Amino acid sequence: MNRITQAFEQDKKLLSIYFTAGFPQLNDTAPVLEQLQASGVDMIEIGLPFSDPLADGPTIQDSSTRALKNGMTTDVLFDQLKDIRKTIQIPLVLMGYFNPMMQYGIEKFCKRCQEVGIDGLIIPDLPVNVYHERYQKTFESYGLLNMFLITPQTPDSRIEYIDKVSKGFIYMVSSASVTGAKNTFGDTQTEYFKRIEAMQLTTPQIVGFGISNAQTFQAATQHTRGAIIGSAFIKHLDQHGAQSVADFVKTIR
Repeated sequence: MNRITQAFEQDKKLLSIYFTAGFPQLNDTAPVLEQLQASGVDMIEIGLPFSDPLADGPTIQDSSTRALKNGMTTDVLFDQLKDIRKTIQIPLVLMGYFNPMMQYGIEKFCKRCQEVGIDGLIIPDLPVNVYHERYQKTFESYGLLNMFLITPQTPDSRIEYIDKVSKGFIYMVSSASVTGAKNTFGDTQTEYFKRIEAMQLTTPQIVGFGISNAQTFQAATQHTRGAIIGSAFIKHLDQHGAQSVADFVKTIR
């Protein structure tokens, strides 16, 4: 069974942390992963830096730029992860954009993911119908689950299609904006969380975009199975370095 699927069998609200590979320093990737697991995080999303990250806010864009300047590439990341399953047991999801994966070669990319122990992918610019028609069999043949994003503006019919195609979880974007930390959620977000919960989808949902503290984590997980924190953690890494991971996680739960 895929580790992502196993994670959702736990009777708890899942905390997933996103960080950019190769940030703050090129060789921080594995140490950050190990510290996140030791701090009790349930799942980790590893960001593959890209020069044109359309869905990302300024914090993650800056981390991507700096990681690329540090020398991070797809091959460097796979090399950093080649022995990661000797120490990491929790699910690892690679989040990136489709163009670099196509340039790398889709099957070659999936094969490398399987070799290093990646459990799933989040590709914001890969439409669900294109994935379903062209790539799902390839991804799944290498044991990879592909997660899709929905927003408050996503039509119910498309959400139901994503639910039908999906395995793993559905990434609920909290608002129709780029990534970025917020201190609270408003009524609009809360109503959105309740609306999706009422749809009784088969695939579990995790909220991302705007989770930054214990308050927003609790609000996001009241109606879903978990939440993803990215920008707030990136800021913490930038300010305090890769040795301070546990301090951040303690502020969330």
